[in-house]
Amino acid sequence: MGPVDALPFHRPGRFWRGNLHTHSDRSDGALPPEEVARRYRDAGYDFLAITDHFRERYGFPLTDTRSLRVPGFTTLIGAELHPPRTEFSAEWHILAVGLPLGFAPPGPEESDVALTRRARDAGAFIGIAHPAASLLTAVDAERLDAAHAVEAYNALSVREDRGDSWHLTDVLVNRGHRLTAYAADDAHFQPQDPPGCRAWVQVRAEELTPEALLAALKAGHYYSSTGPEIHDVRVGDGAVHVSCSAARKVMVTGGDPGVQLIEGLSLTEGSLPVAMFRRGWCRVTVEDAEGNRAWTNPFRLAPSS
Repeated sequence: MGPVDALPFHRPGRFWRGNLHTHSDRSDGALPPEEVARRYRDAGYDFLAITDHFRERYGFPLTDTRSLRVPGFTTLIGAELHPPRTEFSAEWHILAVGLPLGFAPPGPEESDVALTRRARDAGAFIGIAHPAASLLTAVDAERLDAAHAVEAYNALSVREDRGDSWHLTDVLVNRGHRLTAYAADDAHFQPQDPPGCRAWVQVRAEELTPEALLAALKAGHYYSSTGPEIHDVRVGDGAVHVSCSAARKVMVTGGDPGVQLIEGLSLTEGSLPVAMFRRGWCRVTVEDAEGNRAWTNPFRLAPSS
């Protein structure tokens, strides 16, 4: 196991923009689901997952957003699960997108591992939410063998200087875990919060349906962004070749310390050598003039045998 074998840029279909981590007034969000969906739809998003906190004090909500689906905009059913416990916290924050309505609350003896496996078996895309903000350790994260991905960037957690969780993601990938990485708002729309629509995924699928989006997420056919667009990434002739919207930096990092970096005033393409990445995988980061970034998933430099 390890990084994904195939990048999404040449796959059939197109990219669909969506947010995977959002809250409404069914738990601790400020706005009803209808208003949350309207804000994302008006901002040009193609899909949204409202993932209210699946806690007893809220009645274990699984917010039904099917009525909010309209032509050109769809929703995924999900929740944020909170089984006990991690090394430094009394509870987990685990994103489960694609849950069936009627998913049962956790039993009194159901462990974090068992609940996560049950959610995945029910069809959900499983994300380890805001590891930096939760002070997760690699030991914590490695227990969740049912996870598909790490929430490598969380826009809400930026306010506490813990928005970026790429370090833990890279450590887990180096240890052989086949994990992708997504960015999300974690929007609550409370007065003290940053506004929504700050971080998203671009999912490559042939159609805008919950089924197609979930399949693509589970396969790793997406990239993440807080602003820039990544048009293409290819590997060949000992280098990674990147095409993107205007950027001031294009970076390649991977399983070994160090970086390959191109800087400029308005870069739209570049080729970066990859010989330094002896562990056989890397990922691309693009940064624009305002400091906004986009990231590919970790990917192999050669297909696995």
